[in-house]
Amino acid sequence: MSYVHWAPIIEGLLEAVWVIDPRTLRVLTVNASAARLLGVPRETLLGSPVQDWIADPQDHVYWQEWQAGIVQTLESEATVRRADGSLVRVQRRITPVTPDGGETVVLVAMQDCREWQQTCQQLEALLTELRAALESTSDGILVCDLQGHIRAFNRPFAALWGLPDELLTHQDDAAIWAHLASSVSDPTGFQSRLGELQRAPLLEAHDVIVLRNGRILDRASRPQLARGRPIGRVYTHRDVTERAATDAKLRLAAKLFEASLDPIVLTDPRHRIVACNPAALRLAGLDAADPQGDSVEALLYAPGRPDWLQEVDTALQAKGYWEGELWLRRREAPGVALLASWVLLRDGQGQPLHTVLFAKDLSEKLEAQRRIEQLAYTDPLTGLPNRLMLGERVGHAVRLAQRHGRGFALLFLDLDRFKSINDSLGHLFGDRVLVEVAARLQRCLRQTDTLARLGGDEFVIHLHDADRRAAEITARRIIEAIEQPVSIEEMQFTLSCSIGIAMYPDDGATLDELIQHADTAMYQVKERGKGHYRFYQADMNADLLARIQMDHAMRQGLERGEFMLHYQPRVELRTGRATGCEALLRWQRPGEGLVMPGTFIAVAEETGLIALLGQWVLDSAIAQAAQWAAQGRPLQVAVNVSALQFQQADFVQDVADALQRHGLPAQWLELELTESILIRDTDEALAKLQALADLGVTLALDDFGTGFSSLVYLRRFPLHRLKIDRSFITAVPENPTDAAIVAAIVQMGHALSMETVAEGVERPEQVQALLDLDCDHCQGFLYARPMPADALQDWLQQRSAEPSRPAAA
Repeated sequence: MSYVHWAPIIEGLLEAVWVIDPRTLRVLTVNASAARLLGVPRETLLGSPVQDWIADPQDHVYWQEWQAGIVQTLESEATVRRADGSLVRVQRRITPVTPDGGETVVLVAMQDCREWQQTCQQLEALLTELRAALESTSDGILVCDLQGHIRAFNRPFAALWGLPDELLTHQDDAAIWAHLASSVSDPTGFQSRLGELQRAPLLEAHDVIVLRNGRILDRASRPQLARGRPIGRVYTHRDVTERAATDAKLRLAAKLFEASLDPIVLTDPRHRIVACNPAALRLAGLDAADPQGDSVEALLYAPGRPDWLQEVDTALQAKGYWEGELWLRRREAPGVALLASWVLLRDGQGQPLHTVLFAKDLSEKLEAQRRIEQLAYTDPLTGLPNRLMLGERVGHAVRLAQRHGRGFALLFLDLDRFKSINDSLGHLFGDRVLVEVAARLQRCLRQTDTLARLGGDEFVIHLHDADRRAAEITARRIIEAIEQPVSIEEMQFTLSCSIGIAMYPDDGATLDELIQHADTAMYQVKERGKGHYRFYQADMNADLLARIQMDHAMRQGLERGEFMLHYQPRVELRTGRATGCEALLRWQRPGEGLVMPGTFIAVAEETGLIALLGQWVLDSAIAQAAQWAAQGRPLQVAVNVSALQFQQADFVQDVADALQRHGLPAQWLELELTESILIRDTDEALAKLQALADLGVTLALDDFGTGFSSLVYLRRFPLHRLKIDRSFITAVPENPTDAAIVAAIVQMGHALSMETVAEGVERPEQVQALLDLDCDHCQGFLYARPMPADALQDWLQQRSAEPSRPAAA
C-alpha cells in the first residue's frame, strides 16, 4: 500500500501527522491537524523540507542520519516552528514504516503540549493561593487522606500542638501522630476517637481536646469531598481555653463529659465535685445530683494510701497532671479499680480553675491478670495444676512432714503408646484423650491429693499423708481406671499406663528429686512390659547412670576407633566349603578388654546410637570385603541391620554409596534382617527390600522362628536366605520337636526358593542331623569362633589346603 493511500487514515487522527521521505527529507503528505499546528495550508507543507519546520539544532543532525540511511525510532519532546515564526513545544514520536511492496517512509506523530503546560501553570498558581489561604487563618488546620496519612497542615496547627522543628522540615506521619497523642491528657481516648472518625469518612464532628499543659482545643472534623465522594478529612483546631474556663459546665459537660464512655469527674481547685459524666455515674451507681459539692474523697479512695489526695494535689501544682490507680466507691457493689489521669486547668492569669479526672475501668485488666496467674499455675488443656503449683503444694507438704514426722508419696504416670494415638488420629484427638485421662485420675484421688500435668502424657500425683501401702492401692486403682475402654467420636480403644512411685523422705527431700526417682521407677516399668507400677529403688539410679556412661563411652569409642569387626565363617554343609562370613561387632574398651555385643547393643538401641554403629559396621565390612576381592580371594560378608538403621530414609542409598565407594560388587554383600523390621511397615519394607535386591545385594532373614514368622511376608519379600535361630539347633538331633521345626523351616525355605542357614552349630552330630534334614549352610563354634579379618584369611587358607570333604566328615 503506497503512502498516498494513508491520507484518509491519518486525516481522522487528533495528532498532527507528517509522512517524510527519508532520502530527500521532504514532506510527502500531512493531515489537517499538522496544518493547523503549523498555521499554514496543507499545500504549503507538501514537498517542503522537514528542516524548515524544526527549531532544535540536534534535530537537524537526527534527520541527516535518516538521509544517510540510519533508521531509528525516536519518542521525545521537541520544538517546531510555525509559519509566523513562533515556536510550539510538542510531544512527538518518529517511526519508520514500510508499506507492502513499497519503500520505507518516516511517520512523524506530534501532539501540542501548550494546553497541558497552561494547565500545569494554572494548577501551580491555584496551589500557591490555597497554601496562602491555609496559612492566613488563625485556626490550626490538619488535612489527612482516608487512611490517616497527613497531606498538609499550617503553621497555626504546628504552634497550637508545639510540633518540634524537625517535624516541620521533615514530615514524619508516625512521629507527628505520636507527638499529638503524647500531648493530650487522655491519649487512649484521643486515639480511639481518631479511629472512629477514620472509620466513618462522611461523619462531621466536634470534640474538645484537653492538652497536658492545661490548654483546651475545640476540634471540628469535616470530610473533604471531591465530586461528591470523600477523599480525606480536614481537622480545624481552635484554642478555647479561655472560653472553656468561663463556660466550663456548659461546654465541658456537653462535649467532653457526655461524649466520653470512660468516667470523667470535674472538680473545683479544692477538689469538690462540680460534675460527673454519665459513665462515672453509671459505674458508681449514682444519680447526677448525688455527688455534686462533695469532696472527691466521697467518690474515690486508695487502699493503703490515706494521704493519696495530698499526693495528687502536690503533683497537680508541680506538673499540672497526675497519673495512678484509684478505686471508685459503689453503693451496692464492690469497689472498681480505675486507672486515673488527673489534669489541672488554669485561667488566663495562670490561677487554678478546675481539675479534670479521666478514668479507665481496670476490671477487665484485673480479670486478665487473674487469668494470667491462673494460666501460670495450671495446665491450659486439662485445667490441672502445673509443675509450678505442684512445687508449691509439695513444698508445703514437705514442711508439714518435717513438722509432724509424716511422709507422703509421689507417683509419676506416663501413658503407654500414647504417641501412636497422636500420630494416627492427630493431636486434637490426643488432647481429648488426655482430658478424659485427667478426669479418670481425679476420680481415683482424694481432695487432699494433687494431680498435676507436666506436659504431653506425663502426670504427677502427690498423695498426701500416704505410706507405701496407700500408694500401692492408689496405683492399682489408677491402672484399673485407665484400662477401662475409651469411647470418643464412635471410636473405642483401650489405654494403659506405667507408674513409678517415690516416697518422701526415703527417696528424696525435694520435688525435683522425688520426680526424678519416680520417673526412674516408671522407666523400669516401661522396660519390663508396661501397664504396671513400681517403687523406686536406690540401685535404679546406678543402673541408669551406668547406661548413660556406657552410651557416652560408646560415642567416644566410635570417634576414637575402639570398635572392630570379627568374622565368623559360614560353611556349606554338603561340601564343607566356606561360602561367606558374618561380620560381628566387638568393642576394645580401654581398661576392660574386648567387650561382646550383648553388653552394649541394648544400650545402643535404647539411645539411638545403634544407627551410627550400624552405619560404621556396614561401611567397614564392605571395605574389608572389597579388600579381599582385590586380593583375588572374594568372600561374601553378611552384616546385621538394626530396625532403627533400616528405618532411615536414605538407608538404601547409603548401601549403594558404600558399595560404589569401595568398589565392591553387590553380590558379595549380604544384609541380615530381623522379622520385627519387616512387620513394622510392610509396604515401606517391601519397597526398600526390592530396591536392595535390585542392587544385587543378598537378603537374609535372621533368627527365623523366634518372632512372628508370617508366611505372608516370606512370600512377598525378595529374601534369599533363612537363618534358623540357634535355640532350635541346640537340641538337634536329641529333641524330635526341635528337629521337626528345623525340618519344616528348611522345607518351607526351599519351597520359596530360599537357602537355609543353621546358627550355633557346635557338635558334629548336629551337622549330620542338619545334613539329613537337607539344610544348606551352617555356622558355629564347631568350625570357628568369630575372628579378626587376618585370622579368617589364615583359617580359609588352611581349610582350602585340606582335602575337600563334606562338613560332617
